[in-house]
Amino acid sequence: MPSMQQLSIMVVDDTSVSRALLTDGLDQIGLKSFKVAKDGEEALKMMMTTPCHLVISDFNMPKIDGIQLLRALRQHGPTSKVGFILVTGKGDKALIDEGKKWGLNNFLAKPFTVPALKTCIEAVVGKLT
Repeated sequence: MPSMQQLSIMVVDDTSVSRALLTDGLDQIGLKSFKVAKDGEEALKMMMTTPCHLVISDFNMPKIDGIQLLRALRQHGPTSKVGFILVTGKGDKALIDEGKKWGLNNFLAKPFTVPALKTCIEAVVGKLT
């Protein structure tokens, strides 16, 4: 994975408040290179043209949910290895297991703290320095 300054992240959530919480958290951690998508469909289109190193996506979204986005990215060569963190308020074991079948790297339960976000990201990309 690239250094902290080079790490590109896509935040995907259909709720503006949740997107703001995630991007504010990334900013507090010191991660500045991120894109934002308002749903899985928009994220998929963006990832096909300009892939990021890590996707942090909500599960419950219209059009394409978080698991469907993960599955689509894993089936497309250039995006098949991107890091993927699923954000969910459910913490449902079946949902997490389904994600793991498709290569889910980690999940983050809502509500979350900035330290929990950082730990979750570090579990995927390594220590942020």
